[in-house]
Amino acid sequence: MAIDRSVRGRLMVVAALTLPAPAALAAPPAVAPEVEREVVAPEGVTFAPTPTDEEGAIDRLAAYTIALAKRDYKSAYAMLRLSFQASNPRLEWEMNQRKRAGLWADGTIRILRLSWYLDPAGQPPGLYAAFDFRGDRPDKTMDCGYVVVHRAAPVAGWTVVRTDTSEVPPDLIEDGVPKADVLRELPCYLGKGIATNF
Repeated sequence: MAIDRSVRGRLMVVAALTLPAPAALAAPPAVAPEVEREVVAPEGVTFAPTPTDEEGAIDRLAAYTIALAKRDYKSAYAMLRLSFQASNPRLEWEMNQRKRAGLWADGTIRILRLSWYLDPAGQPPGLYAAFDFRGDRPDKTMDCGYVVVHRAAPVAGWTVVRTDTSEVPPDLIEDGVPKADVLRELPCYLGKGIATNF
């Protein structure tokens, strides 16, 4: 899904949302009020996501990341949009997940930004929520990336339509921040969050 990187590239304040990766299936997480949110809608359209929109998008994100943390690939794959599944056959997708066994495993995921897109050009119509995140593990490695979820209509369920995550080993991190030459290679938005002590 092509989303304008200049829109996704603005600086923000890091939030306090934490998704425990292997842990609780308790109440779904809520994005803290401090999390930067942005809304992109077609020209001339006034749109603001509702609390129900946000709750549904977060529920899908939480279910997806918890399934991956538990290595429940069958459940995680079922959450992908059919067109995503068509371009990522299950066995290949799962093999790629298994190659990166450390992802989602023992860290915490912190939402850095939540971006909303209503009916973006060139994409199936509907509402999209893009979650940029950072995951820090006890071994000082770091994950960062994004997950985009989509709802085709207000009564439809949310599906995962795009995700990209990078692992940053400890030798490429300095004072909790990926080194400058590494930052350019990462698919994630860190913004002011790179200076935050997690």
